[in-house]
Amino acid sequence: MELCILLLLLLLSGVLILLARGHTKTHSCLPPGPHPLPFLGNILQMDRRSLLRSFLKLRDKYGDVFTVYLGSRPVVMLCGSEAIREALVDQAEVFSGRGKMAILDQVFKGYGVSFVNGECWKALRKFTLAAMKDFGMRKQSMEARIQEEAQCLVEELRKSQGALQDPATIFQAISANIICFTLFGKRFDYRDPEFQRLLDMFHQTFTLISSFSGQMFELFSDILKYFPGTHRQINRNMREVKDFIGRSVEEHRQTLDPSSPRDFIDNYLLRMDKEKSNPVSVFNHQNLINTVLALLFGGMETTSTTLYYGFLFFLKYPHITGKVHNEIDQVIGSHCPPALDDRAKMPYTEAVINEIQRCGDILPIGVPHMVMKDTQFRGYIIPKGTDIYPLLSTALFDPRYFDTPDTFNPDRFLDATGALKNNRAFMPFSIGKRICLGEGLARAELFLFLTTILQNFSVASSMAPEDIDLTPQECGVGKVPPTYQIRFLSR
Repeated sequence: MELCILLLLLLLSGVLILLARGHTKTHSCLPPGPHPLPFLGNILQMDRRSLLRSFLKLRDKYGDVFTVYLGSRPVVMLCGSEAIREALVDQAEVFSGRGKMAILDQVFKGYGVSFVNGECWKALRKFTLAAMKDFGMRKQSMEARIQEEAQCLVEELRKSQGALQDPATIFQAISANIICFTLFGKRFDYRDPEFQRLLDMFHQTFTLISSFSGQMFELFSDILKYFPGTHRQINRNMREVKDFIGRSVEEHRQTLDPSSPRDFIDNYLLRMDKEKSNPVSVFNHQNLINTVLALLFGGMETTSTTLYYGFLFFLKYPHITGKVHNEIDQVIGSHCPPALDDRAKMPYTEAVINEIQRCGDILPIGVPHMVMKDTQFRGYIIPKGTDIYPLLSTALFDPRYFDTPDTFNPDRFLDATGALKNNRAFMPFSIGKRICLGEGLARAELFLFLTTILQNFSVASSMAPEDIDLTPQECGVGKVPPTYQIRFLSR
């Protein structure tokens, strides 16, 4: 009996070795990386608590460009600002595909501006940029909308009368209202139950994507998709959000005035009607629902998370908060609402916002890309359809461009004269053809919300600055800050 078991194990081992050799030979032109097991990939090299930590360890061994197998799927990792820029900018067209994000596959199913490829993506992106510019991203209308929301925020914070509070929900609400006005043509009251439910679904989903179980799903999606888990909760959350979007689309359809479109959805419905005789038009219902979903998710969660991290940094480093207060007092004063034109006269505040984005590192792994054809890159051949992960964290913490990168230091973005300076490695919105669609909107929101809050309030904590912990709750595809309590005290 024991002999039979031994022979069976030897036979199985032989089969696995042959499969591994064949697997390696098939992908021998890819960049180097740890040897994968058949079906399991590089599971043995992964720190199951943090894919990012695993990738950083592999970078130390294999360099800035290496291959990792997530299950049976080869993925090329790009580390450091130079490798990322060389791919996403110097070979922008080739690296412009959207790669597989397994945990969101069943949500988007290949539809929507963020998850389509080829000519469909180009058409949707061109339309989306134009429509968002028409309904919310023009400087004057965008600025007025954010200023109005910022004043609503100030009124809400005054109601707390300096009591300790977790600001997560209010930061989510103000960010969501800006993108909601562009998409749906209206803002929501902060206490609207449906709005609060929407905010909760997005934040919960962002946290689940970045969780341990979310990271495990990226490794074993082919197997885990058949079992209960994080992916099913994400699907339930996003189905609920899609139902909300679908109801709004139907309301828009019933009240649509072709001569006077009100928002993004109206504009899209008019384009659908214009192309209804084209059976292969990309302007269909599924692309509408999933484009709105992607814009909502991107426009709300990343901006609110950056604000949330930002005020934690202000509690941790009160001397920096004081310098921002001084610049606001000198440039804006206490009575005029902050305006986008003030940015040019406030280099220190701009440097602080940059450093919040850099150290916050909200999307450390980045959203995956895909090569659109067989591609030569740094002496290797990357086959068409291979997923590419630009590890944005390795650019934002690149020691070749940022001295003592683990230190929070806004002065790194200022030159000897105190003027704001650019840094090639600063790419919180990614770079290239897949750069964040809402970058301009997000930058405006961060400046106007942050300066309006600090114009009206000082901030305080029940903890001493040195006791405040910056360690994130979760760190996967996204980084989720730790929860905290803050007082907003009227100035």
